[in-house]
Amino acid sequence: MTIQSPAPGVSLIPDSAPFSADQRAWLNGFFAGVLSLNGAGPAAISPDLVAGASLPNGDGDDGAAPWHDPAIEIDERMKLADGRPLRRRMMAAMAQQDCGQCGYNCEDYANAITEQAEPRLNLCVPGGKATARMLKTLVEEMGGGVLDPDEKAAKDAAKSAKPEKSSDVVPGRSREAPVLARFVSRQRLNGAASEKITNHIEIDLSECGLDYEPGDSFGILPSNDPALVDRILAAVNAPADFPIGEKTLREALIEDTSLSPAPDSLFQLITYLTGGDRKKKAQALAKGQDPDGDAANLDVLAALEKFPNLHPDPEAFYEVLEPLQPRLYSISSSIKANPGRVSLTVDTVRYAIGERQRLGVASTYLGDRVEPGAHVKAYVQKAHGFALPKDGATPIIMVGPGTGVAPFRSFLQERHVTKATGPAWLFFGHQKSATDFFYEGELGVFQKAGTLTKLSLAWSRDAAEKVYVQDRMREEAAELFAWLEKGAHFYICGDAKRMAKDVETALTNAVAEHGKVSAEDAKAYIAALKKVGRYQADVY
Repeated sequence: MTIQSPAPGVSLIPDSAPFSADQRAWLNGFFAGVLSLNGAGPAAISPDLVAGASLPNGDGDDGAAPWHDPAIEIDERMKLADGRPLRRRMMAAMAQQDCGQCGYNCEDYANAITEQAEPRLNLCVPGGKATARMLKTLVEEMGGGVLDPDEKAAKDAAKSAKPEKSSDVVPGRSREAPVLARFVSRQRLNGAASEKITNHIEIDLSECGLDYEPGDSFGILPSNDPALVDRILAAVNAPADFPIGEKTLREALIEDTSLSPAPDSLFQLITYLTGGDRKKKAQALAKGQDPDGDAANLDVLAALEKFPNLHPDPEAFYEVLEPLQPRLYSISSSIKANPGRVSLTVDTVRYAIGERQRLGVASTYLGDRVEPGAHVKAYVQKAHGFALPKDGATPIIMVGPGTGVAPFRSFLQERHVTKATGPAWLFFGHQKSATDFFYEGELGVFQKAGTLTKLSLAWSRDAAEKVYVQDRMREEAAELFAWLEKGAHFYICGDAKRMAKDVETALTNAVAEHGKVSAEDAKAYIAALKKVGRYQADVY
């Protein structure tokens, strides 16, 4: 590896940073290279920037968040946060994806709950019931809303440090204020023989006036499958036209209510309507236990079928259910290339449990139920640290298997229209090349135009040996490291639990092998990339 030295007498990594002398020397050279590539002179980098920790904040917490990794399960995250202030343990309870579906990032959502500015505990869609239960337990520690002295001090400090939040909600810019956009079309991206159904969705924004940037997400407020709602109404023997506010019960269940998973409050209601062993089972389920080993599969209908012949008051039944949450999708278009339009790349979720087929709410809403010309409730969610480099000459490496290619199609369209000169490398993979090569023709056009410099493909079902994007990265590790050394920004989009972790491991190994450094130093290199915004992830 070529180490570039900082200006004489200037140390970019302070002695107080938590690195050995050799590591500090190595990182000094690394950051000097970053700064020289950006055309900037050397400047001291704070220890917290390098080490991933912020300065002490007065409540006994150093600001570090070792649990902030979506691949770590919630039990392990809570262990990592043990002994931390309540707001930090609340952050650890979140799904760690910073996806924005709750209207915050993970840390801000936790802080808002602790500061009693956000009463809703079920907004973390990817965290599901596990997050909601943990948040409920942690809120109970506040003792009826009374904060302990450390948390009260943190709350007061946060209030004094931040300006008052505006009460004005900009239409179409948050889940709280969706606008109506017109659904244009859906087109299946897979071949007929594919095991999956993935749709390219087009939505017209000209009426609502929304715009967006590459890397942003599009929020959809879907509706439930009417056939599912009818089965639920039959299970509780409730009249479809029972009034719920200005709607009927059927309308409210279709438009406003989450029907999966079954909330703890539904099982609590069931305990009041039954007795004996059934009551004991319902009580256990309400506490998050799993007496029959099927709790993970219980949506509202399955819960009612597990405890049949119960007829709760329709209004009481509706009130124990939770609100239907919006779903976010990575935008797969550039508005500069497609004025007044936005496109999404959406896997249609269908799976069988027993004899019943379950449907993903938003994916089948977009893939099956909404008709061309109809309006959908939608909003743009600005990206949390996921965007193209400001300088179009900067190289980019993109890893996006399956629907993870969505934001990178947006990136490439944007760079094509703006005539960006920097090289671009895309790793794409799926099951079969013949049926699952999304946007093949368009990617070919980008290659011919020079917008896409290199395309590395991985197919897991084309041969006896499965090949994934991380395998291609290992094969091309030397070139990957060379691109990083030339200042490339690295992006990843897709599955948070497995793929993203495997990709980061492959990249770290590439740095260790071809940078000729230890595994520890390679991890420090990747951490430094993240801190300066050269490693960005959009995972789910």
